[in-house]
Amino acid sequence: MKKLVIAILSLTATSVMAQKQLDELSFEDTQNAAIFENIRNNTKILKYTAADGSVLKVGDTLVIGFPSGSITATTAVGGGYRVGAAKARSKTKSNFQTIIMGKPAGFGNIMSAMAGETPNNAGAEMQGEIVVIAEMSVFHKGSRKKPLALTVLLGEPNGRAFGINKYLSVTDYEKSVLAGEIKSINAPLTREEAIAKLKESKDLLDLGILDEEAYQALKKELTPLIVSE
Repeated sequence: MKKLVIAILSLTATSVMAQKQLDELSFEDTQNAAIFENIRNNTKILKYTAADGSVLKVGDTLVIGFPSGSITATTAVGGGYRVGAAKARSKTKSNFQTIIMGKPAGFGNIMSAMAGETPNNAGAEMQGEIVVIAEMSVFHKGSRKKPLALTVLLGEPNGRAFGINKYLSVTDYEKSVLAGEIKSINAPLTREEAIAKLKESKDLLDLGILDEEAYQALKKELTPLIVSE
């Protein structure tokens, strides 16, 4: 009997480790060692419940927010045979820290890595883009004993490419949300957003555009979000 129990446990563990796709996963699961240690890198996720309570599914729409970082490129200008003839010119521009062009392991990023370069981060021109979730997968933040991070592959709603890239990739969804670089359309309002929305509705009430009943209903809905912190 003891041997049978051990055999069943061993088979179950092997089955979980061989899992290449999960129907659903939550942020809490990615932080729970009893769960994440049994999930392999690059396991596909069909439904994900984020830390802010929003639910993501393949095919859902997201919005790219604001770039939270910057990069500085320095080039030599001039030159010649005289020492000191060349001048260095630097240019700094905004870029996304958690969103890159192409797939995480795409050909372009692999070649960049081989050359000792970092992945091609998305530039500020991607701000405000409406994107669709093409695929979600999880990776350990190091060894299998480390928590998981959700990587999201993004495509354009009309199926076209982002310039020369077919896809964008969010390297760590939760970090991206905290940085304001990505947002789910169905994400709950933040306290600041709830206050702004209530103030706007009060202005509309004062202008006679919104009636008292609608304002009070919205106030009742938003108040718990505002006073919860």
